[in-house]
Amino acid sequence: MAKPQEGQVSKERSMLRSSSMVGLMTLLSRVMGLLRDIVIAHSFGAGASADAFFVAFKIPNFLRRLFAEGAFAQAFVPVLSEYRTQRSLAEVKLLVDRVAGSLGLVLSLLTVVAMLAAPLLAMAFAPGFYLNDMAKYQLTVEMLRLTFPYLLLISLTAFAGSILNSYDRFAVPAFTPVLLNLSLIGSVFWLQPLLDTPVMALAWGVLIAGVTQLLLQLPFLARVHLLPRPRVDFKHPGVSRIITLMIPALFGVSVSQINLLLDTVLASLLQTGSVSWLYFSDRLVELPLGVFGIAIATVILPSLSRKHAEKSPQAFAAMLDWAVRMVLLIGVPAALALWLLAGPLLVTLFQYGAMTPDDVTQASYSLRAYSLGLLAFMLIKVLAPGYFSRQNTKTPVKIGIWAMAVNMLLNLALIIPLAHAGLALATSLSAFLNAGLLLRGLLRDQVLCWQAGWMRFGVQLLAANLAMALLLVLYVPELSQWLSWGVWDRGLAMALSCTLGGGVYLAVLWLCGFRVRHLRH
Repeated sequence: MAKPQEGQVSKERSMLRSSSMVGLMTLLSRVMGLLRDIVIAHSFGAGASADAFFVAFKIPNFLRRLFAEGAFAQAFVPVLSEYRTQRSLAEVKLLVDRVAGSLGLVLSLLTVVAMLAAPLLAMAFAPGFYLNDMAKYQLTVEMLRLTFPYLLLISLTAFAGSILNSYDRFAVPAFTPVLLNLSLIGSVFWLQPLLDTPVMALAWGVLIAGVTQLLLQLPFLARVHLLPRPRVDFKHPGVSRIITLMIPALFGVSVSQINLLLDTVLASLLQTGSVSWLYFSDRLVELPLGVFGIAIATVILPSLSRKHAEKSPQAFAAMLDWAVRMVLLIGVPAALALWLLAGPLLVTLFQYGAMTPDDVTQASYSLRAYSLGLLAFMLIKVLAPGYFSRQNTKTPVKIGIWAMAVNMLLNLALIIPLAHAGLALATSLSAFLNAGLLLRGLLRDQVLCWQAGWMRFGVQLLAANLAMALLLVLYVPELSQWLSWGVWDRGLAMALSCTLGGGVYLAVLWLCGFRVRHLRH
């Protein structure tokens, strides 16, 4: 009787190791992303050229998250896991070839159309540029024609990464985004001086990154004997099922990304700098979301899909419970720290060169608003796989539509009194609605069943977060003092703040009796 329990513990340890590996690689990517944003903020600040680039990059990047890493991955991974579990390697290879060809054809056509229609896309997604600043609008159009092919390249990269994740090769797909950051940093330093319009270097950097990210994946696909030979075949049963699952998932899996894009549309109507303030604050929220939330979601989706294919509902429910606890363990203190350290973080990372103190103040408002929704953003990442791994895409899309509608209403209600910060707050509030409805559905269908130990875990979590918050409130200096310091003083003070806050959080958890093994069910 002990062997199944030992096997379950081994699987949990494997899941934790896999999550840690993805988290470590993603942490490297996010740290490089922060360095990239520091370089961009120093060179371009939060002015018109920065606004134009962020819109030109956000449109294909949004479609990438919505289409490739969102709907496609959530539809493709369960089908691939089923093929891997129940069919031969030859049939898996056939599926991969057909999906590669069909996906590549659709994305190629979409990319060509988008490049031709770049003026219309820029007008649709940044109407304020067209109405108020024609030079910024034209610059956005020029950069969009360079950045949009990134959708094709990074979507194929995400396709390759989904295959590797399904075969428990998590490190390479998690490391791949580092190449985007290196490419953009290199473009600023070496390509910018060669161009008449300096900010165009960033658009070229995005295109170069798409090529290098795709090429990195190919040797690792060959190692698992699944390097695709693309064949267009929309009638293949696996391709047909993926398309069927994808259509509703286009909305259900990436509602938070749609909401963020809507923020950009409305922010383009506000004063110059609003798009950049939202971008820089969103980047800091993306750090814990990417390192932990997406890392956990990346690991559990293939595992949940296999549990469903193996008809193991108890193991399925226990794995979801584990994922929710992990999110709370990391998401609550991260959100609290972002709220309390909003201004100092922005000053330490970005307030150099072209970035002004007023930019920091304005960005801190939206950062605090986004931090309120961080926990919800992370919960959505781990709750949605509870539906998609069972090939249920209809329920999340219904929930997503409700959340998106509420987000738009809140945008209109909050943009006038709170400007760009109101847009961020609306996104956070609608994310909680989305996460709450996803959770309710999983509990109602008994797909997620709470395991033992939640009361003790909740008390430990509350005590540790209160202790951390008290320390940060008493220790962290006022924003005016941070603005008066140099780079080394800021960096040292921020390192001490994070170390002390994190240390107190972990120490109180330990004193309250929490141990990592308690996360096992």
